[in-house]
Amino acid sequence: MMRNICILGSTGSIGISTLDVIRQHPSLFNVVSLSAKASVDTMFEQCLEFKPQNVVMVSKVHATALKQKLLDNGVNNVVISSGEQALVDIAESDSNDTVMAAIVGASGLLPTLAAVKKGKRVLLANKEALVTSGAIFIEAVKRSGAELLPIDSEHNAIFQCLPVKAQSNTGYCNLAEQGVSKILLTGSGGPFRTLPIEQLEFVTPDQACAHPNWEMGRKISVDSATMMNKGLELIEAKWLFNVEVEDIKVVLHPQSTIHSMVQYKDGSVIAQMGNPDMRTPIAHALAYPDRITAGVEPLDFFTTPSFEFSDVDFDRYPNLKLAIEACKSGQGACTALNAANEVAVDAFLSKQIKFTEIAKINETSVNKFVSEEVITIDDVIRIDNLARALARALVEKCASVAEGN
Repeated sequence: MMRNICILGSTGSIGISTLDVIRQHPSLFNVVSLSAKASVDTMFEQCLEFKPQNVVMVSKVHATALKQKLLDNGVNNVVISSGEQALVDIAESDSNDTVMAAIVGASGLLPTLAAVKKGKRVLLANKEALVTSGAIFIEAVKRSGAELLPIDSEHNAIFQCLPVKAQSNTGYCNLAEQGVSKILLTGSGGPFRTLPIEQLEFVTPDQACAHPNWEMGRKISVDSATMMNKGLELIEAKWLFNVEVEDIKVVLHPQSTIHSMVQYKDGSVIAQMGNPDMRTPIAHALAYPDRITAGVEPLDFFTTPSFEFSDVDFDRYPNLKLAIEACKSGQGACTALNAANEVAVDAFLSKQIKFTEIAKINETSVNKFVSEEVITIDDVIRIDNLARALARALVEKCASVAEGN
């Protein structure tokens, strides 16, 4: 069956990898809509190759620039629009049956939720949707009958290691009834796993973005370096697989060969392995329950480095500890954590704050909103906005102190 695809965030690393898998299977997938924030040149090339019906650029200025560039090259059959509502419109449109949710950050929440409410197959690469609104999001999945398939390599690995019955109701499955005793969430530890802790405050954005195994965008690369990414993944796993924080164990595995594992009551541990390439989980979700080629070389056990595993040092990774505590505290803490972290990481990447100040800003923000009640999406948006404002103020304070020195 031909699937009609909408890709939210098509010019980012996940979007580009998704299009590469689709490129290999033109008889299986048809691209009907794409979106991006501001990458006009990349989107122009994607339009020429994949011929979508609709394209959304978040910025009106960039939408106008794209439209003009297409017209200058004789392309006038693509509807170009802009703005947040336009993202929701293409996500919920009847022209697609499958939505790749790959917008980075909380800005991807509303269009992803719109696709869920329409009962579509949603390929979830935007972990922030569950981090910021877990119960609300999963209730919408359950109510609409949407098919939720995880794209993050760790969550996709866990999904593949679960019984088929558990796979059929992602978000509200009962893993204990399926014999599962624990989810083992692996993480590489990032580029600073062995760097002396006292040197962390001096690391640069380029160093933080130099992940030893994965090619990722700059924001998620910094999150990997702080292991906030693993913290957000832990929160996402709680909601995706309907488990408690105590049912999830983070395991450092620097080779990134085992993408995650599921431990069963009988003592069995089932792991999903492969080369670190996001096209593998993307191909799995696009074709599920079938298997298709992804363009990824199979794992060569004769050249693969030996597997290493270790526990997490929370002194080195305070962001991970903070995320675990936020997950225990409730939705308000998780929403504030995600919002503050986006602001803090952006400030670090623009060299306004030190690497170690990311965790301090996050902690202050979480403590401020930990008791906030979240019942509706409006509550999520309100806390998100307030936490961002607080984090920006904290960034300015850090920056002024640095200038004073």
